[in-house]
Amino acid sequence: MATQENLQEAFAGESQANRKYLAFAKKAEEEGYTQIAKLFRAAAEAETIHAHAHLRVMGGIKSTAENLQTAIAGEGEEFKKMYPMFVAEAQNEGNKQAENSFQNALEVEEIHHGLYSKAAEALQSGSDLAATSIYVCPVCGNTVEGDVPQKCPICGVPGAKFFEIT
Repeated sequence: MATQENLQEAFAGESQANRKYLAFAKKAEEEGYTQIAKLFRAAAEAETIHAHAHLRVMGGIKSTAENLQTAIAGEGEEFKKMYPMFVAEAQNEGNKQAENSFQNALEVEEIHHGLYSKAAEALQSGSDLAATSIYVCPVCGNTVEGDVPQKCPICGVPGAKFFEIT
């Protein structure tokens, strides 16, 4: 049992390191340190390789149908329980930045829940989702299929700033 717990802890740590190093790379780029940014991105990729290996060994990667159900459950938990609690605590503490961050995530996780549910329905009927563009808001993470909105309905950023996922 200890090894399974160690795998879970290692997966979480490697996953967090990946995201942290990508944020560090972005900051290094902004400051003009392109080679340091490249180093952070390389390390982030290595951390992803480690995280995927740990997840695979844990048996955490299953069929697409099972993976969608896992994603639906996770997103549902986040927008129904976790983030509402986090928003309330941030409000009680008067931490407006954290409140906004949590509220943005809450709204986007609900969107992800819907998108994953739609994908699960398509898969259950024996098909993939219809081919369409998918865009993400660089501020709040809002995820949209098809056309980009004029402005993000969650955070208000101009739609022109959304980036396409390929």
